[in-house]
Amino acid sequence: MMFARRALLLGATAALTGCDRLARNDQFRRALFSAENFHKWAQRSLMARDALAQEFRPDQISPIFRANGTANPNTPAYKAIWRTGFADWRLRVDGMVARPLSLSLSQMHALPHREQITRHDCVEGWSAIGKWRGVPLRILLDAAGLRRDARYIVFHCADDMGGGRPYYESIDLVDAFHPQTILAFALNDRPLSVANGAPLRLRVERQLGYKQAKYLMRIEAVDSLDAIGRGKGGFWEDVAGYDWYAGI
Repeated sequence: MMFARRALLLGATAALTGCDRLARNDQFRRALFSAENFHKWAQRSLMARDALAQEFRPDQISPIFRANGTANPNTPAYKAIWRTGFADWRLRVDGMVARPLSLSLSQMHALPHREQITRHDCVEGWSAIGKWRGVPLRILLDAAGLRRDARYIVFHCADDMGGGRPYYESIDLVDAFHPQTILAFALNDRPLSVANGAPLRLRVERQLGYKQAKYLMRIEAVDSLDAIGRGKGGFWEDVAGYDWYAGI
């Protein structure tokens, strides 16, 4: 373990020595070495951008997969789509795209999908391993024609966090196009339960649990997070000061 930590430190130091003149700029260095930005910089610099999060064997799946965050939106709008078995649910993909989409759950099921057995790490300190099946996010972004000036993907959800504020989260394009970033509709070979985000939730496997937005209703491509919530890119980032980049 000590050797690994030293190797990581040496790797980071070596990477720094290769930085250009920006690394000598005080303002740049303050931004880079803030805790969140350094975390993001270190992970992205020391790992390939498409490096996979660890995947597990079927016999390692947790017997119970706890629900993180909201266990049931319980709003009139959500109850209405739940009563129809989500037959009336639609996922909107819009914002900075050439061809906005509106997809039903059956259309999502018909798209190419990926299965992965990964570990969910919650900021509250627990973890669970589950098998997810869903559509790679990149398939929808390609189908919608993501514009060149888009920089972030924002997820708008059905759970009301109080005062009529639905949950929201965002990721950048590196994570959006990562092969393990999927829109999951099944957990452990069964359709998602309400507690685990039915009918559709995000899985961005290299980040902590609060980034895994549940009860997806809309995906929006934007060039800035300034107009999203209070400008920090996510609900808990805005109200509780969580890091926007929650890489693991």
